[in-house]
This record gives sequence, structure tokens and C-alpha cells, in this order.
Amino acid sequence: MTAVKHVGVIDIGKTNAKVAVVDVERQREIGVLTRPNQVLDAPPYPHYDLEGHWRFICDALGELHAVHGIDAISVTTHGASAVLLDSRGGLAAPMLDYEFGGPDSLAAEYDAVRPDFSETGSPRLGMGLNLGAQLFWLLKSDPGLLDRISAVVTYPQYWTYRLTGVLANEVTSLGCHTDLWCPSGNRYSSLVERLGLSGKMAPVMRAADRFGEILPEIAARTGLPAGIPVSCGIHDSNASLYPHLLKRQSPFSVVSTGTWVIALSIGGEAASLDPDRDTLINVNAFGHPVPSARFMGGREFEIVLNGHGRECSQEDVAGVLEKDIMLFPAVDPRSGPFQGRQHRWRAGEASLSDGERYAALSFYLALTTGECLAMTGARGPVIVEGPFSQNRLYLDMLQAATGRLVEASEGSVTGTSVGAALLVADGGLKPVRVPAGGGEASIPDPRFRSYAAKWQASVSRHG
Repeated sequence: MTAVKHVGVIDIGKTNAKVAVVDVERQREIGVLTRPNQVLDAPPYPHYDLEGHWRFICDALGELHAVHGIDAISVTTHGASAVLLDSRGGLAAPMLDYEFGGPDSLAAEYDAVRPDFSETGSPRLGMGLNLGAQLFWLLKSDPGLLDRISAVVTYPQYWTYRLTGVLANEVTSLGCHTDLWCPSGNRYSSLVERLGLSGKMAPVMRAADRFGEILPEIAARTGLPAGIPVSCGIHDSNASLYPHLLKRQSPFSVVSTGTWVIALSIGGEAASLDPDRDTLINVNAFGHPVPSARFMGGREFEIVLNGHGRECSQEDVAGVLEKDIMLFPAVDPRSGPFQGRQHRWRAGEASLSDGERYAALSFYLALTTGECLAMTGARGPVIVEGPFSQNRLYLDMLQAATGRLVEASEGSVTGTSVGAALLVADGGLKPVRVPAGGGEASIPDPRFRSYAAKWQASVSRHG
């Protein structure tokens, strides 16, 4: 087989959908096209625009291939999502938006059938953030749906199905607080049978399995070479984690940032995870359990800025540190370690300059991330992936909050596309580890450490 040099990556995040071309030797994106991931607010319930995405994906693959050349395709998407297919391979029902509150109307009934945290490592979450709750609500709301369902496929694998015609599920998406997977047993949870879906779940495969080639009609539509390989696909946070599993010696942690900020700890201390604080057991590309915690940091960033400037001066930073201008959780109270709390400022919000707002917000996001890392028993260096890796204030305050070395992932705005590309370029899941750097770090400016300690003490007092 010809060596894979350029991988086309379909990367569907909660906020944006994109198609990128990744140069696997340099581990860099060399071409990117995007579109908003807008939810269709139309009957029968808010749902994703799958056909709009599909047209965009095909057009983008064709355009990017014409410029860069694509040798293989991989897929990564957000979690908490699956697609229900009928016997002809079409939709048995529209794909529900996981932020729709409909499933909450049947919360008591669902709680009576969902497995314990001890079985799934999946915390009870609101709306449709537990995929099992989505399925329960859909099946109850549409009594004929169960008969129409021929296959249930996790979201990355829906797109690989469209590309190859092969049906599959994969453990990183099944292990993303779905209530449908038992990480310790490497099997479906008892909920699958209770929902009547035991015979309808697609076969489980590994993220890096090359289980298909693009269909002839896709090659004709996009101009891609016939027969290029397609990987099984992977959940986006685990795509960020994957390259580090290949090259780093544990212990270490990866913080994947975007709409969600997700802390994933490898080889850390034993942690007693609290499902009421949005901790969970993720499952990595090797099928191994990963203690994790998360909050909607990217969403909170946009809520607080709300049109204000995204820059600050050294004077702004000094003012925030010296005057203890602090933002306390939770801006989005529906998730995270401080869910249920109402956010507050230790300063008159209206009096803040744009620079002070940006600096205090960056610190807030870093300190909440530090809390997530602490809950998962994190040890060793912390690697930050995604947009927050470009925010120096966030990185410095995270280092102050944890007392450990914090590294920005080298050379990319988002690690998800690169991680997904390595699945198909690597040719397998055999890790080659190298020793990690030191995990302890000094803070050049002691005011950062002092600020972090005051914030942490205040949050603890108001718990």
C-alpha cells in the first residue's frame, strides 16, 4: 500500500464542522474548510443537519483533494450522540441535539432503568448528555421507532458508514457518558438490553481499524482516488489524547479544549470519582478506562465575552492580580465540577475594562480546569490541546493552580484532527513510548500562585 502522507479528516464539533487535510509527517493541518454546526429548530425536535453536513463534507473533500491530495480519510466528532438507521440505511429518526431538554421530562422514569455509575463510569447528566437518556426519550415519544430501527451507530461511525457502507460502533464514543458501555468489562452495559436494542447495536471495532474503502460513488463525487482507506473513527477528546498515548510515558494529563474542556488523566493517583461533579470514566483508543472531568469552558468563554475584546495588556493583567478581580463558577451551571452554582464576580462587572474581563475570564477557565485535574488524580505534566493552548494567561494560571508543568500542544490550534489522522496513518495501535519531561514547575510570577490559592479557598468556602 502507498504510504499515507495527507489524511482528510472530517471533524464535527458541537459548534463547528470542518474538513481538514493533515500532513502526517509534520503533524500539521495544511488545509481547512469549516461550516457552523447549526441545529435545525424544527419538528419533531431540535436536530442536527446531517444532510447539510454531508454536502459540505463531500464538497470540502473534493476541493481540498484538488489542492493538497488526500491519501486516506479519518473521522472525529463530539460525543453524546448516535444515529438511528432504518433497514434501508436512511434515518429512522432525526439525530437529536443533546442540548434539547426533552429527555428531562422523563428523568424519573429513566433514572429507574439506567445502570449505576459503578457499572458504566457515566455520571447522570441533564438534557440529552447521556445518550441512553436520548434513546429512552425517543423510544417513549415515538412508539413505532423501535421497530423502524435496524442499527444504532455512534456518531463518528455514521460518517464512516456514509463513506464506506460499513456499519460499526467504537469504544471511545460508547464510553463518552452514554450509559451504554461497561468500561471494566469492555462490553455493552445492561441498559442496552433494557431499551430493547441488544440486536440493533452495530459491531464494535477499534478506532484505528481500517474497515473500509470509499465507495465508488463517493470517489466519483469528490474526485478522490478509488479505494483509499477510511479509519473507523474516534470521539474528539480521545483524538486529542491519542498522539500522546503513542509517544509519552505516564503519568501525564491531556486537556482537550473547545466547546467542552475535558481533562483526561493517564497513570495518575487512584481517584474516587464523584459523578455529581461531572467526573466520568472515558475509554481511550486502546479500550482502557481514563478518569476524566469536564465543563463547557468554550461555551462559558463566549458567554462572558459576549462581544467584548479578546486581548489584554500587561497593565490589565497586573490590575486583575493586584485587585483580586475574580470570576467564580459556574457560568454554565449545567455541567462541570461546580454545576448548579450561579456565577458571580468579585468586582463590579460593569466597571471592568475589556482587558480586565479577558484576563479574569482566562484565569477562571484555568482554575476550573485545575479543579477537574485534581478530581481525576492527575500527576505529571499537563498538555493543553485546542484553542486554549494559544492563551498564555490560561496556561500560566493552570500551571499556578496545579504546580505542574503545563505545555501547549505544539503547532496546532486543535489536536483532534491531527489525532484522528494518526489513526489511519499509524497503521495500528501499538504505542512507542518515550520518557516524559519533569512534572513540577515553578511560577515566574508569585502573584499567580497567590491568586489561585485565594480563588480555590473562596470556591471551597462557598461549596
